[in-house]
Amino acid sequence: MKGLIMKKEEKKNIYAVFDDKTIRVYQAYNNEIADEALKLGKFGSKFSLNRMTWIKPSFLWMMYRSGWASKQGQERILAIDLKREGFDEIVKNSVLSSFREVSDLSKEEWKNKLDNSEVRCQWDPDRDIYGNPIGRRAIQLGIKGETVRKYVNEWIVNITDITDKVVEMRNSIQNGTFSEVMLPEEIKYI
Repeated sequence: MKGLIMKKEEKKNIYAVFDDKTIRVYQAYNNEIADEALKLGKFGSKFSLNRMTWIKPSFLWMMYRSGWASKQGQERILAIDLKREGFDEIVKNSVLSSFREVSDLSKEEWKNKLDNSEVRCQWDPDRDIYGNPIGRRAIQLGIKGETVRKYVNEWIVNITDITDKVVEMRNSIQNGTFSEVMLPEEIKYI
C-alpha cells in the first residue's frame, strides 16, 4: 500500500470488511474491558456507557492509532461485527466534528447540530503499514448516549480478539517479512 494514490473522488469513502448483514469495525482496549467483552459477547460493566467511544472501519487507521496494539490502554484489538442497519444509522446521524469540513450550514447551525448529536464523524488521513498517509481519508465515528447503548445491546453480532494476529503483523513489519495478504480485504462500503 506504500505509495498508493487515490483518485480525488475516492478521498472520503468508507472502506471496510462487510457482507450483506454486518460490517466490521475496530476498537482498542485494555485487558479488563477486552476480556469482559469477549466473555459476554458484548461490552459489560468495565465499559463506560457514559462516555463517547470511537469505532473505526479501517484496520490500518486502528493500527496507526493503537501503535499496532502497543499503546497503553490499547493493548488489545477487537474486531467487532455489527449489524449494517446499526452502522448505517450511526453514519446517517453523524455530525462532522470540524466546522471547516461543513459547507451547507452556518457555523451556529453546525455548532447546534454538534451539541445535540450523539454521533461525531471525523475523516482522518488513512495510513499504510508504516503510518504514512495513503492519499485518502478514513472515517472514525464517536458515539455516545442512546446510540452507544444500542451499539452495545442491539447491534453487535460478534466480537473477535485479533490481538495475536496484530502482534504477528507488527513483528513481521519490523523483521521485513510482512506481506499485504496479511491485511483484511477492505472494499468500498455501499
